[in-house]
Amino acid sequence: MTMLIAGWWGGHDILLAVPASNAEPSALDIVDETFIAVPPGTIAAVYADPRSWPKYWPDLVLEVYTDRGEKGLRWTVRGALVGTMEVWLEPMLDGTILHYFLRAAPADSTGTPVALSPRELRHEFDRRARAAKAVALGLKEILEDGREPGIPPRPAE
Repeated sequence: MTMLIAGWWGGHDILLAVPASNAEPSALDIVDETFIAVPPGTIAAVYADPRSWPKYWPDLVLEVYTDRGEKGLRWTVRGALVGTMEVWLEPMLDGTILHYFLRAAPADSTGTPVALSPRELRHEFDRRARAAKAVALGLKEILEDGREPGIPPRPAE
């Protein structure tokens, strides 16, 4: 049996699937949104390059199962976690809302999901949520290239 705990943790909305006993694997369900003032295609190009994935997720092995072009990507996840991950790019005003979803269970070195205590699960959730936000804000800083809020994008050269 699994208990679902919803709330606010580390500045993020969370939904934790906590096993009622340590016999069941734990699960993470992380959702994050960041507005980036560039077109979706600009962000899609960054995520489309598999060489960038180890930089963002060094302990995960990703395999694309849905390439949605300028709308984003969906991956299966192996490594330290087992599950799925998605980047959905939603056009909004003069930019894009980068939606990030991670639904996965912690795994051992053989890829078998493992149960974590509620405390360990909260810690892992917080670590993964902060890492996701750091990736998004890093991309925002690079891709917006100093653009101030309310100022039109620079023309392409």
